[in-house]
Amino acid sequence: MNPTMPAEKFDMSIPPVRQRWFLRPLTWFGSLPDVWLHHLKINRSQVETLKPPYLLLCTHMAFIDFKVTTAAIFPHRANYVVAIDGFIGREWLLRNVGAICKRKFTNDLTMIKHIRQVIRNGDILALYPEARYSQIGTTAVLPDSLGKLVRLLKVPVAVLNMHGNYLQSPCWNLSRRNVPLEADFSRIMTAEEAAALPVAQINQRIRDAMAYDEYAWQKKNKIQIELPENARGLHKILYQCPS
Repeated sequence: MNPTMPAEKFDMSIPPVRQRWFLRPLTWFGSLPDVWLHHLKINRSQVETLKPPYLLLCTHMAFIDFKVTTAAIFPHRANYVVAIDGFIGREWLLRNVGAICKRKFTNDLTMIKHIRQVIRNGDILALYPEARYSQIGTTAVLPDSLGKLVRLLKVPVAVLNMHGNYLQSPCWNLSRRNVPLEADFSRIMTAEEAAALPVAQINQRIRDAMAYDEYAWQKKNKIQIELPENARGLHKILYQCPS
């Protein structure tokens, strides 16, 4: 691209693509071996009979989150809401594996339209409502608008609460650590509940299901991380003096 020419505006209106059949094996082969190496354990609760379409809310800690999600919903496909910067240089691939573009921290009616289309297609809408990798290994603030979205979609809601993803590669030090992975995959709402419950009650149920503390989980499971540079980069999140 000529640097003197204005950049072409990203087209946010393109409808979501159902994950292409020929790319589904690619997503599996790119995800399953990695999570197996980390001895991923998935604890399933009320999802044995859960079939698309449904809304899947996932915690967000590291890139491997997407691989754990792929393993959890296997063999089903999903559409994922992805920040616009992730599309740079790989737009064709992301669109065709089911990614939907989103500008962060903006109201986006087009995004709501795309989400509803995914549900009409009979697919899973995977959403990472924390909107960024966890900075300190605990749940970020979840928007109140989640409850309104659930009421709008009127489909079952499931939560994938992942553990170990942050510990094996925290955003302030991406050196990989040998940490086992675990995920709690649970249905927290039926379609009937999604359509009838008050928004405040929906939000509280979501917050309860998505609560996590990586260091408490590490202590509970007696996981020892042996890495000489384990604390390198920790100063990046220490923005205020404890005293």
